[in-house]
Amino acid sequence: MALSVSLPATRDDNASVWYHKRSLFTPGVNYSDRPRPPRRRLYYLSHRGALSEPSRSRMKRLFDATCASAALLAFAPLFGGIALAIKLTSPGPVFFTQYRYGHRNHRFRIFKFRTMHSHLGDQRGVKQTVTNDPRVTFVGRILRKTSLDELPQLINVIRGDMSLVGPRPHVPGMQAASTLYENLVPYYFQRHTIRPGITGLAQVSGCRGSTANAEAAISRVDYDLQYIEQWSLWLDIKIIWWTVKREFFTGKGE
Repeated sequence: MALSVSLPATRDDNASVWYHKRSLFTPGVNYSDRPRPPRRRLYYLSHRGALSEPSRSRMKRLFDATCASAALLAFAPLFGGIALAIKLTSPGPVFFTQYRYGHRNHRFRIFKFRTMHSHLGDQRGVKQTVTNDPRVTFVGRILRKTSLDELPQLINVIRGDMSLVGPRPHVPGMQAASTLYENLVPYYFQRHTIRPGITGLAQVSGCRGSTANAEAAISRVDYDLQYIEQWSLWLDIKIIWWTVKREFFTGKGE
């Protein structure tokens, strides 16, 4: 019985594009020949000199591994129930896997519960879901609404691919405002100086969902860089609490 579906990958799919495609640091830019509205200050990390990467913090890694392991054990019965519901309501595997950008652009295989009909899923992962998307199954809508489809990423945290908190991992070639994200935001790859997270400052600040709006897409990267610069273990704890409160208690997941 198939448990997961994944995209075919070549040798190049898993290779880092860090050194030969984009530099880590880029200068500040203007948009539409005007400075961006100063709703909050921008975080151009090239102006900071040496960058302290929280992904290298032993305390953060220990916190991630301990909490993810405990959560995986606690949610084991829920995992079983969700897997059974997926198998009984739509043909196809339980898990959906896909290659995403990780630390320093190294790509990794992310795990999620399958929420779409297998024959309707976007194999590239570039096309985003819309309201009442016909590709999403009945069980998938519930999982997305409560963000329970993200729980298998605890496996990625234990493996060291991800952190509990950090910039959300994007698929290579992800678009924002009808263009490549890295073309819209020249400092886009700076967000990969740390491990990606199951949740992050951008998500709890309301920057989630569609990236069709250019300003919202830029703001999401700004929040990611703000998190990198201001990281602390206490900030991680607060973001996790805000996520649990928002996603599971109020059901505002998207």
